[in-house]
Amino acid sequence: MTAKVHLGRPEGLALLRDMLRIRRFEEACVALYQAEKIRGFLHLYDGEEAVSVGVMRALGPEDGIAATYREHGQAIARGIPMRPLMAEMLGKQEGCCRGRGGSMHIFDRATRFYGGNAIVGGGLPLALGVALADRMQGRKGVTACFFGEGAVDEGEFHETMNLASLWRLPVLFVCENNRYSMGTALERAEAETAIFRKAEGYRVSAEAVDGMDVVSVAVAARRAVERIRETGAPHFLECLTYRFRAHSMFDAQLYRNKEEVVAWRERDPIRRLRAWLEQAGYLHPDDMTRMEAEVDAEVADAIAFAEAGTLEPVENLERFVTMDEVPS
Repeated sequence: MTAKVHLGRPEGLALLRDMLRIRRFEEACVALYQAEKIRGFLHLYDGEEAVSVGVMRALGPEDGIAATYREHGQAIARGIPMRPLMAEMLGKQEGCCRGRGGSMHIFDRATRFYGGNAIVGGGLPLALGVALADRMQGRKGVTACFFGEGAVDEGEFHETMNLASLWRLPVLFVCENNRYSMGTALERAEAETAIFRKAEGYRVSAEAVDGMDVVSVAVAARRAVERIRETGAPHFLECLTYRFRAHSMFDAQLYRNKEEVVAWRERDPIRRLRAWLEQAGYLHPDDMTRMEAEVDAEVADAIAFAEAGTLEPVENLERFVTMDEVPS
């Protein structure tokens, strides 16, 4: 844990709870997927919780979010309630996208959460457009764009970096570098493994941070967002993290050995923050017991809500193919 950062008890417990909520939600999704209640693709976020929780702490309700297909953690950290989120996972019309999005296409207009995007790098130009729209309409929001290190080889990455720099758009680029683009190790795919250097090539201020330390991420994100609000210019934050599970539930995970996974699990962001809080005297045994019970109850309630939900009638299949009504 970063020794130079002052972290009080209330904020420390809040960070721990946020990460625990994501972890428990993901664990429940595994069980529901194995029970064939969640269908299609499922990409889990276990191990990367510190990134989304730390970044979201620096953002306000006026800010926008563009995410990837591994976005459950970002959605929960942003404040999308678990009930409609879990209902969406099960394809129920009580979900935040009426069951039409599923795991990879979470969207929530109320929290300015603009996906969920199944295309690698697809959220980058979207974030650019949101930031440009905010500026044209006089809004002061920052747009945070999450993506994996595999996206930096896509044309969208370079086009977006170039335009964000040229137009000085208020975008916080958050690269969740989990070291594997699906099944390809970073060292085998990138001649320059310090991803933030690629942003610097477009004159975008950039830095790397320990993505397994929620405090380090929160401090770096807060500093970056403050800078963006002051200058209107973009900033690039590379979060060095690791996913504990396979790329997706379909992945046999033959490209990395068990020893590597075990070693990274020793850096579990939840375990690290919990140990620091206990050492500092901020976390008492009954605090953790109460927190785990409350989070487990929230997840159980979300599952019950989702399972009791309804499937959209077949006759509504063509609804939303075109917009029913243009919003004012």
